[in-house]
Amino acid sequence: MDAVTPVLEAQHLGVTFGGVHALSGVDVGFARGQICGVIGPNGAGKTTLFDCLTGVTAPSAGRILFDGTDVTQRSATWRARHGVRRTFQRQQTFGWLPVEDNVLVALEWHGGGGGLLADLIAWPSRRAQERARRERVREALSLCGIEHLAREPAGNLPVGRARLVELARAVADHPRVLLLDEPTSGMEESEVENLGAVVQRLRAEEGCAVILVEHDVGFVMEQCDRVVVLDLGTLIADGVPDDVRQDARVRAAYLG
Repeated sequence: MDAVTPVLEAQHLGVTFGGVHALSGVDVGFARGQICGVIGPNGAGKTTLFDCLTGVTAPSAGRILFDGTDVTQRSATWRARHGVRRTFQRQQTFGWLPVEDNVLVALEWHGGGGGLLADLIAWPSRRAQERARRERVREALSLCGIEHLAREPAGNLPVGRARLVELARAVADHPRVLLLDEPTSGMEESEVENLGAVVQRLRAEEGCAVILVEHDVGFVMEQCDRVVVLDLGTLIADGVPDDVRQDARVRAAYLG
């Protein structure tokens, strides 16, 4: 797939909750190797768009394409296992587990083969898989700059670092599309800078599409190749940061 072909795409997407149109006729696609910011005022439909793209919410109209295939009816689990990964606005860590085990859970769905018997007698193949997974966890923690927190219970961490744990978990299994919902929320300035570096490395090293819903407009404009703007459930702008910043509709709805 080339750099301009969408790996994940919404076509004529609509979502209605009762009489409220959360999304109306949204057409937007996201290409591999691209960092795209999604911005807009509260209630614009940003998280609803994420929920539809990842299978959390079924659209009322339109469809979702992944690699050109209609996946509108596919579950969130199916999409995650095929490379569509996300983080959420609210923290989603397992507080009683150490950081490294929070990240390891992203790899456990692959299984190990041999079932309970293999666990009981510790087959060499099972031990090798465990070592490989632990090594991948260490790589993800290092990428996110939190390898020194590996044995720390996740519940002991401040919000900003907990978000980095969630990011490490989202990237541990080599995402093809990574959706980050308000990733800078609760972060200190140094953590925001680190997050920006991680996002750029993911684009360079993994070649995945990165999509950010973010209220920190400065972060979006600095990190993103492209910015999409929603307002009242409709797409009002889609372009490079400088053009979007100067768009009169965007300034009236959000940046003014």
